[in-house]
Formats: sequence, C-alpha cells, structure tokens
Amino acid sequence: MTSKRRLFVTTALPYANGPFHIGHIMEYIQADTWVRFQRMQGNEVHFVGADDAHGAPIMIAAEKAGKTPQQFVADIAAGRKQYLDGFHIRFDNWHNTDGPENHQLAQDIYRALRKNGLIAVRDIEQFFDPVKGMFLPDRYIKGQCPKCGAADQFGDACEVCGAVYAPTELKHPYSALSGATPELRKSEHYFFQLSSERCAEFLRDWTQAANAHGQPHLQTEVLNKVREWFTTDENGHGGLADWDISRDAPYFGIEIPDAPGKYFYVWLDAPIGYLASLKNHFDKGQAAQHWHAPSRTPQSFDAFVADPAVEQVHFIGKDIVYFHTLFWPATLHFSGRKTPSQINVHGFVTVGGEKMSKSRGTGISPLKYLDIGLNPEWLRYYLAAKLSARVEDVDFTPEDFVARVNSDLIGKYVNIASRAARFISQYFDGKLGYAEPSNALRDTARALADDVAAAFEAREYARALREIMAYADRINTAFDAAQPWILAKDEARRAELQDACSRALAGFWLLSVMLTPVLPALTARAARELFGLERDFLWGDAAELPQHTAPYQHLMQRIDPKLLDQLFENDSSTATTANPAANPAQNPTAATANGKPMPSTTETAAQDPFITIDDFARIDLRIARIQHAEAVEGSTKLLRLTLDVGETTPDGQPRTRTVFSGISSAYKPEDLIGKLTVLVANLAPRKMKFGLSEGMVLAASAADEKAQPGLYILEPHAGAQPGMRVR
Repeated sequence: MTSKRRLFVTTALPYANGPFHIGHIMEYIQADTWVRFQRMQGNEVHFVGADDAHGAPIMIAAEKAGKTPQQFVADIAAGRKQYLDGFHIRFDNWHNTDGPENHQLAQDIYRALRKNGLIAVRDIEQFFDPVKGMFLPDRYIKGQCPKCGAADQFGDACEVCGAVYAPTELKHPYSALSGATPELRKSEHYFFQLSSERCAEFLRDWTQAANAHGQPHLQTEVLNKVREWFTTDENGHGGLADWDISRDAPYFGIEIPDAPGKYFYVWLDAPIGYLASLKNHFDKGQAAQHWHAPSRTPQSFDAFVADPAVEQVHFIGKDIVYFHTLFWPATLHFSGRKTPSQINVHGFVTVGGEKMSKSRGTGISPLKYLDIGLNPEWLRYYLAAKLSARVEDVDFTPEDFVARVNSDLIGKYVNIASRAARFISQYFDGKLGYAEPSNALRDTARALADDVAAAFEAREYARALREIMAYADRINTAFDAAQPWILAKDEARRAELQDACSRALAGFWLLSVMLTPVLPALTARAARELFGLERDFLWGDAAELPQHTAPYQHLMQRIDPKLLDQLFENDSSTATTANPAANPAQNPTAATANGKPMPSTTETAAQDPFITIDDFARIDLRIARIQHAEAVEGSTKLLRLTLDVGETTPDGQPRTRTVFSGISSAYKPEDLIGKLTVLVANLAPRKMKFGLSEGMVLAASAADEKAQPGLYILEPHAGAQPGMRVR
C-alpha cells in the first residue's frame, strides 16, 4: 500500500492594501484544485494563506485613512471571506504577517543567518523626506526621467520610455508624499549576503535539483530565467547581489533584533508568513481535522516542519519568481530549515489577449462576478480548462467563456444525467442494471481515472479536462446510438434500456469523481441528490459503479450572455471623470514622449466627441440630501443611501429614493448623513442583488486610482435645496 503524502501548500500572500483581484482568484483556484485532488486521494494536506501586512505603502495608506496600520489591515482582511467562500476556495487557515508567530519566526531566522555569518552591515545613501521625517521607498520618489526627460516618473523606472535607474539619478526629484525636495542621507543597513560563494553554490544546485518524488523544484522556463541571474558579463556586471533586508523607522514591520530603529524589509518577513500561518494553524489545534483524519493525534508545528516526508509546495505568479527561487530557499537553508519541494509559477490573466483595463471595460472584478449572479464554478472550470504546468498567461474571452461552459458543462456533462436518470426513475424505480460484466466497466474507469489523476498531479488541468470531456462525448454518442427513447416503447427491450441508461449514469458518476477538484459544489450535489451518498466523492470512487439513482434534479443552468455584458460594464453606481490624456487617439493634444502618452497628475476635460445642449438637457440632475447611509451586507464597496430629492407620493407624502453607491472606501456612512449631493434622477432603475437602485450619485476620481487615490462625491453650495435642477 502506498504511504500517504504529507503536504504543506501555500499561495502567494496578497498585499493587504486592497481587495482580491482576478489574478488572486485564478491562483487560488489553481492551488485549491490541486489541494482538493490530493485530499480526494487521502493525502494529508495543510493549505494556508495570509495577508502580507507590512511595509511603507500600508503605513502610508493607513495614515491617509486615519487608521492604525493594524486596523487598516484588519479592515481589508474582513473582506476576504466572501471571495474565498464565493469561489469555493478552502484554505485551512488564513492569518497575517503581523501576527506574533511571524514576529518570532522572522527574528529567529534572522538570528540563525547572522550566526551563520551571512549578515553584513554597511552604510548606504538614500533619499530622506525632511517634512515626513522618513527615508523614502523608490516608489515614493518622483522626478524627471534621466533618460527621456519625462516628468513625474517614479524613482526606479520610467513609465514613458521604460528606462530603469537609481532614485539618485532622477532630475529634480521630489517626495510623492509631501512634495518636498528629498535630501541624500547616509544610513546603516543590514544585508543578507546572497552573493557569497556558499549561497551561490547552494542555489545553483537547488534550482536544478528535483524533490523526493523526482519532480524538479522549478519549471523549465523558470529555471532558464533563474540561470540568467547567476550570469555575469565580461565586465563583471550581473550575478547575485547582496540583499538589503532592512528599513529605517518609521516603518510598519518587524523590528530587527539588537538594531534599534531598524525593521525587516517586507520581503524578508512575507514568505516567512507561510510558516507563521502554518504555526498558527497547528497552535489552534486544528491541524488534524482538515484532511479527513479526525482521529489523528494533534501534532506540533515543529515536528511537522522537521519531518523529512513533508512536502512544501508553493503556487505563485511570475512577477515574484526572484524572491521565491533565490531569497526564500537560501533564507530557509542557511537558517537550518527545509527548503521548498516545488515552486509552481503561473502567468497572468488577460482579457481578449490584452492586459486588463477598467477604463477600457476589460477588467474583471471577482466580487462583481459574484454579485451579478454568475456561477463561481463556471469560472473555476473555464480557468482550469486553460491552465497547464507552463508559465503561460490565461486569456479570458467572454464569447469563449460562454461557449465552453455551455457546451462542456451543460451540453456534455449535465446533459447525461438529465437524459438517463429520467428513464431509470420512470421504468426501473431508480435501480441501475448492467449487461456487461462489472469488472470490465471498472477496469475502463480505473484506467481513465489514472490518466486524469496524472494530469492533475502535474497541474496539467487543461489536459485533464480535455480527457474528461472526450469521455463525456463517448458517453453521449453511445447513449444516442442506443436510442433509449425507442427502447422505452418496447417492453421486451427493457433490459437493453436499463443497461444503456445505467452505463450512461455510471459514466456520469465517473465524470463527477474526476471533476470534483474543479467543481466541488456541483459534484457534491450530484453525489448526494442523484446517487444518495452521504459524503463528497473520493478518488477511489472512480472504479465503483452506482447501483441506484434518484429522480433527476436540475444541477446547473446555461450562461446568459447578457450577464457577461454586465460583468464588463463600467460600474454605474458612481460616475467618475475620465482622463483622455491616457489615450492620444481620443485627445490629439495630449503631450507625448517617444510616441507614448505623458502621464499627468491632473484630470483633463474631454474635448472630443462633442455633445449638443439637447443631449445634456436629457440628463435630469437633481440636488439630493442624504437622509440615511449604511453599509451593505455582503459588499465591500457599496453603501445604501436614502435620498430626499424633493419628491412626494400621489397623496402628498414625502418620497425618498434608495441608491446603492460604490463609495464605501472613501466615506463612513455616518459622515454622509445630512450632506447635499447631485443625483442623476432619470437613470433607469437598476435591480441589484441587494435591492433596487433608483438613480446614481455623482462622484469624481482620478483615472489612475492607484497612483492618485481618492473618491469625492459632488457637494453643492449651502442654500441648494433637495429637488433643485442642476442646469
């Protein structure tokens, strides 16, 4: 009997300065699918995540929001569950890197590295903001590009010409926080000596080695990229460099032992957060109950991570390969800990072959996807059908999404059960019967399940689903060839009818087992409602044959293409100004450099296309007073506003309107009550998940909300009254 594997699985830690985006969800679906497959085989899996909570950006964002960094992170973390539950992503534990476990582990690992002679201390020069009283991270220094002369460029790279440089090379630098001219000051910094020969030798071996199962630590294309980082040119440039792991106060992070006023750079403690979340999980005493082994004696974190049989598997995006393939294994190895067994890298999500863009209507909001009623398992299936073990971008095309889901899941998979179960229920009281010897059917099922299992294990989900759907095609073809609707008319052929329908349902059973890692909720319903199981499918069920079926109940509906139109609509709960300078085709007067648009720190009014005064007159803009405002349960973005627009009911009683507005990131409900604002009063009411929205409150924001955050509802001057027309 093959011994069960022991697995510690993670995804990259999301930075706790905003909600999940579609890239997070894709990564979580990829990892969750692999984890569910492992659990179906009875393997012990501990799947943990955490918020990456430290760093200057969070400290600064918290200050702007009038919160402590801890409260800022907690507020972000409070919105995570609806995404994870919504897409059926089952982490065993979710923590954050500011927890006590991470403080302890990060400092212990640092002490071990220092004891091992791999920590160096030396002075560096960097920009200091005399107004804010802090050293500035590169992204908070702006100035004129030293290469092309473009203004308002960041301290590490030019977004106009693509040049990369040091912050000290910027012309006319200024602080993005205060506007002050920064001063060059010396500071003592701590370095992990990654350039040392022993580190380089270890990393050359580790990156090219395989784990205990003979699988390489890194994918081929990742290994090829890593090899470039070891290479030096004829002038000695390139190669591994020492890693600056310290930052100066003020900084939100973990203090460096015996170094007052110094903190670990966020990328030192963030990966350690994987271990910290696992420790938090074990310390809660829950580690034994998350892999179908409630009778197992609870174990300690230290014993688990020291076990040579434990495999440490990471799922990450291609943008953070450097940290995970060099810094992370070296940090673990030279602090006396086990190194990762496998680092699985994926590409990005694109829409129609291009990077996502909210302004172009090609951004996918995971929460909006759920809010408008799109089935989360449609997305799980679609993404899985495009995921392989290669580092490739996954392209989302609305038309392909609709066609693939409707064809595969409805036309092929669900269709089998809806057609065959009806005959079994009507003519055989739900009992299945097979003319062919059961051993032959089981052997066929086992062989297919083994092939699909190998594909899931290798993260070749696209290949697995191709094999599954090819088998669904064979089932449907055989069912059509048997013509059960004709067999049902002849009582003498009842045995043929029962066999044809039973074989189809046995095929549906096998399909359901193999689809469970991707479609856990749908197959759980099939197991219980159709086949009477009191549990979810296990991989071993693939070789079993069902003996009974219940009357078919509707399992999944087709996608309505109109829902996809809603997904890519710009959010109509608020209106924001546009920035045509970002698109020279729409604004021929926009400044350019080397043929590319120059970034602008201010909004520019659109000049083209024009509208007529009649067009403007069609929009009924009214003064409204916010009588009441409250958060909307189940949404991180919306506030429910009750507005007085000066309207009355037919019997003369005051009438209010309800509007759902996506402004919760900028306003607390209690701060809005009593304010005047502007309402688009003749906008068609929109039925939402949370109720009917009767209009739209106007607000303004920058085109690039990340670079220039802020959302501002329009507030008329005092003296305006509810119901007044804005002309």
